[in-house]
Order: sequence, then C-alpha cells, then structure tokens
Amino acid sequence: MGRDLLASRELAWRLLVRDISAQYRQSLLGVFWAFVPPVVTAVGLVFARNTGVVNLGETELPYPAYVMFSMALWQTFVEALNGPIAAVNAAKPMLAKINFPREALLLAKLGEVAFNFGIKLILIVGLFIWFQMPVTWAVLLAPVALVHLVMFGTGIGLLLSPLGALYGDVQKVLPMIVAPWLLVTPVIYEAPKGGLFGRLVRLNPVTPLLVTTRELATTGVLTEASGFWWASGLALGLLLLGWMLYRLAMPFIVERMSS
Repeated sequence: MGRDLLASRELAWRLLVRDISAQYRQSLLGVFWAFVPPVVTAVGLVFARNTGVVNLGETELPYPAYVMFSMALWQTFVEALNGPIAAVNAAKPMLAKINFPREALLLAKLGEVAFNFGIKLILIVGLFIWFQMPVTWAVLLAPVALVHLVMFGTGIGLLLSPLGALYGDVQKVLPMIVAPWLLVTPVIYEAPKGGLFGRLVRLNPVTPLLVTTRELATTGVLTEASGFWWASGLALGLLLLGWMLYRLAMPFIVERMSS
C-alpha cells in the first residue's frame, strides 16, 4: 500500500491538474463557485434570523462569519466524502484499460479538495478582516484538525466507492443523507448544551472535528477536546479500513466493468 501510494504521486499530480483545469474551464464564474454556497447560505440565514423567521440562538462569532466559516468547513467535508466515489466513476474507462496504482485517483481528489479549500481560505481571511476577529496562536493548529475532518470524509467515501462504482444509486442517495446530516451538525447554530437533540448533535462524529477546527482558527478555546480525539481515532480507523477495502475490491470491480 505504501509503495503504491508513493508510486502514484506523478500520475496523481497530472490527474489533479487535468481535473482542476476542466472544472474551472467549463464554468463561467470559475473559482467564484467555491465562494457561492457559504455566502448564499449565510445571507439567507442572516435574513431569516434577523426577521425572526427562525431562532438559531447566539453564537460566539458574528453570525455571518460563523455561518460562512462553518459552511466552508462542511463543504470541504462533503467534497472529501464524495471524492473517492466520483474519482472511481470518472476513471472507469481508464481502469478497464490501463494498469496503474489506484491510489493516484484518491490523491488527485484529495489535492482537489485542498485546492478548493485554498480558494475558500481567501473568503475566511476576508471574514477575519471585515469582522475584526482576533487571531490566537491556536490558529496554527487549525489545519491539523481540518486534516482529521477530511480524513473522516475520505474514509467514508472509500468505504462506499466500490459499491458506488457498481451502482449509480449510491451517488443519488448520498445527497439525501448529507442534507439531514447537516442539520445535526453545528454549522448554522451553536451546539446545544443539553436535551435529546443536544446529545444527538454531540454523538455526530463531524461535530467535534468541525467545532475544534473552527475554535482553533478563532477563539482558541476548545469545548470538544475529548470528542475530537475519539472522532479522530474513528476517522483514522475508517480511512485505513476504507483504503484496504478499496484495494481488495478494485480488481473485482475492474473485472466486472470489463465483462
């Protein structure tokens, strides 16, 4: 696994450049699509909150900054989850004809997730400046927490990728799972302290990963430290399990596609 991972670097880079070029060349607004979802969501929620349509409670950060930053993190998680499935489906013709390290597909998608977050980082820096949000030394650790969030999404995506390569239903069902998942993740509200819903939110593994990333980048005060470590352990376990399943399943998938 390690040898194939190292051997796939050059091909992964070429696939990454090709995919990013195709993604933004065929789009009228280009990189601005990386900004649109969090900004549109924030504008809609701020309007609904200010008019009293919804009561989302108070947040430590200015609410527009809170929502836009949190949505950028959530979007990155979803991209990491969808990445392996999309990569395998897009590479089906190549998989059936060419023998190459399959890890190249995964590395290319991870590179695309990192590139897209780099664009979102411009928005995040702008939020810090606009709302005059203080920065602590803990911001240096925020990328580490973000990597754990991406690991968790990638691990789930790897577990689903063999099934997704054989059945298109997987990609159709995923949005139906991701939408309610967002509602039990403290992206548009602060995590509740108690109650049944509060326990459900805290049992969600994405909660401590996302909240810790956000807190390290802003206040520097961690409220989900213990949860972060168990969720990180789960993320690492899922990533390794998914990677092994991916390697074991790929020969059978290629044979199925070739027949």
